[in-house]
Amino acid sequence: MTESKRDEPVRLTHIYTRAGDGGETSLGDGTRTAKTDPLIAAIGSLDELGAAIGLALAAAPPERLRLPLERIQNELFDLGADLSVPPAGGARERLRIGPERVESLERLCDELNAELEPLRSFVLAGGGEAGARLHLARTVCRRAERDVLAAAHERPQNSLVAVYLNRLADLLFIFARVASADAGERLWRPGASE
Repeated sequence: MTESKRDEPVRLTHIYTRAGDGGETSLGDGTRTAKTDPLIAAIGSLDELGAAIGLALAAAPPERLRLPLERIQNELFDLGADLSVPPAGGARERLRIGPERVESLERLCDELNAELEPLRSFVLAGGGEAGARLHLARTVCRRAERDVLAAAHERPQNSLVAVYLNRLADLLFIFARVASADAGERLWRPGASE
């Protein structure tokens, strides 16, 4: 196997391989596993989360959210790589999610949340297209977190992946509030009907 450059981590010459036609797929270390394995469900949820963030980006969120969202999309691929290669040391350790990535999400949460009005109720999804799509991304993130935790019962993995997703869901909620600021947040009113 030839060593790829950092800016070219994967080279795909064929999109289909036929290797998965029997219901199995390969992990990053080359081992084969069933496509119904909880680990594959978790990796699939990360892929769906990246697509949901792409939809949010397509809805033109406030400019100050674009760069962090693009960075997060890339980091989700790092998380998937982290999950697909069992912890074992060696050169592949460079993609492992570390505490610095979680701390980066926490700093961004604190910075943006300090600028928002304190919450008076639960927030209903909406508040403009970008806000609604970020709320959707948040719910996909929570499912990805649950899927990662379920997979952890079956196989060893980097526990910081679930922590990252927990913090990311909080950040996506804050992003949705920031994106909804101009359109106005819709708050839950218990028992209200219209």
